[in-house]
Amino acid sequence: MSIEEFFLKSVGEWKSMRSGHSLAFQEFEEIRSKIKISCLKGNDPRVVKLMRENHITSQDFPNPYLISWEAKSDWDGYSSQEKSSGESLLIPLASSNSDGQIIRSHGYSEPLQIISTYKIINDGTLIIYSEYNKIITEERIWFISDNLRSRSSVTRSSDSKAILQTSYASEVRCINN
Repeated sequence: MSIEEFFLKSVGEWKSMRSGHSLAFQEFEEIRSKIKISCLKGNDPRVVKLMRENHITSQDFPNPYLISWEAKSDWDGYSSQEKSSGESLLIPLASSNSDGQIIRSHGYSEPLQIISTYKIINDGTLIIYSEYNKIITEERIWFISDNLRSRSSVTRSSDSKAILQTSYASEVRCINN
């Protein structure tokens, strides 16, 4: 499966139930999210800006995508009425059929622009590696069926490589009748 096929298969609205395990703080968090993944045009002003900021001039890339989310968390000190939301623009740049880079306007672990590397292994699992200033994340996303995805992540300290946080999510596609 190519990165283009993976993202096209992911387009749509999803409900996510994620459990986060903070090993550093010995805390458990339950997060329920609504996620929307959509295709964008290459001439979308946000895409053009992100490409310019990353010195990409080639138009030879798969479709850019927008992932938006709205989440509720049960984290201590976090009101159950409060919601967090955001969006991230993703531009995949394939080096081969199974690996490359993803330019992200908003990272997974930190809210900053980042260039992640990815690979797709034989079973169709997408693995995304991101290196931030002080942490490294590895995300794995795979399809159980066309309408069910699983996602796991591991966040490590870049200095000691100690595992700081892990998470697992089940994501179910919203089917409209």
